[in-house]
Amino acid sequence: MSSKPTAIVPDATSRMECRVVDPPHPAVVDGGRLLAGCELRTQRRSGPGGQHRNKTSSGAFLTHRATGIVGEATERRSQAQNRDVALMRLRYLLAIEIRTPSPLDPTAWTANPEEDAIRRRYANHSLRLNDANDDKPAVLALVLNDLWVAGGQPSLLAPSWSVSTSKIVSLIRSYGPALAWVNRVRSHHQRLPLH
Repeated sequence: MSSKPTAIVPDATSRMECRVVDPPHPAVVDGGRLLAGCELRTQRRSGPGGQHRNKTSSGAFLTHRATGIVGEATERRSQAQNRDVALMRLRYLLAIEIRTPSPLDPTAWTANPEEDAIRRRYANHSLRLNDANDDKPAVLALVLNDLWVAGGQPSLLAPSWSVSTSKIVSLIRSYGPALAWVNRVRSHHQRLPLH
């Protein structure tokens, strides 16, 4: 009779190198506050698209000052719409590229009201979130923080989120760049990729 190997949180020194910032994670803060921490650059759109296409500077490029990460959108005719799309794209990029401490590592983690509110709201939740849901980048960021600490092992997150491992994996699979990032973490720890 063989027993299943026990999943263990890897030692902090063996983690994949990531950019870590103090909480709250920038993908967790509300849109207005995130926007206040960004520099907005507008640009005229290029290419075909009708007589009004190049008459206004409707493209929006948001640079997050603290990290230098840029979210951009140029496909809409309205600068305000492009800014909103760029902000959402920026939140997703931040969710993938930036880490904050995880409660799975009690030596580094301290409670943060904004991150704790997201964790409470989505604990015991299906984690089926539409890509347009404002909370999805925040939930992804926190799940990725946990997976970074857990060496890419979704089974170690399930108890803290009060969900099944399959729900964690489904959330990760729902956003391609998140799945690619988790598979880089798993490869770093000599684990097979998630599919």
